[in-house]
Amino acid sequence: MSSNSADSTTKTHLWLREETKPMEHRAALSPDVCKKLLATGKFEITAEESKERIFNDSEYADAGCRMVPGDSWRKAPQDAIITGLKELPENDTTPLPHTHIMFAHCYKRQAGWKDVLSRFVEGKGLLYDLEFLNDDSGRRVAAFGFYAGFTGAAVGIDAWCHQQLHAGEKYPVITPYPNEDVLISETKAKLEKAGRKPRIMVMGALGRCGSGA
Repeated sequence: MSSNSADSTTKTHLWLREETKPMEHRAALSPDVCKKLLATGKFEITAEESKERIFNDSEYADAGCRMVPGDSWRKAPQDAIITGLKELPENDTTPLPHTHIMFAHCYKRQAGWKDVLSRFVEGKGLLYDLEFLNDDSGRRVAAFGFYAGFTGAAVGIDAWCHQQLHAGEKYPVITPYPNEDVLISETKAKLEKAGRKPRIMVMGALGRCGSGA
């Protein structure tokens, strides 16, 4: 066996799957994170193509990821760790033989939790639920944080501006911004049009979300 073959068997294979939840543009792994992981020589990363993800497919390819069609994780090698953010596609009861990383939303008896867990039992797969990933002190590692508070505060201000500028009109559907700079710029412009600023109170200002708000 060649040394290259030997090296490849020791690498952890992450398979970034396409998110299928409506309006979900986030990703469990950003291109920058993928690039850093690949640079260690300890990871192999396969990224599924996605038209909804905030990052372009080309960014993952440039980072060194192997690109594959979306929703192809079911045919991934057995050693691949299927990495995602939100739940798997609904209305699917096929067994799950892989190891999955995601927010499964099934350990608090959410709707369909038995069906989700039974798929892992039937397929002899393994689930690492991000909601229960804790550090040595018991603090959650993956949780709502800075940008949840940041975004929530921005939406709150936007709603207030709408009330001032378009009283009586229904608040429109929110569409994603390409980045935070655009969000900040547009929010400032709306505040300027409103002619004044709202009084804001942040509860838990030193917490994960409060620090972003």
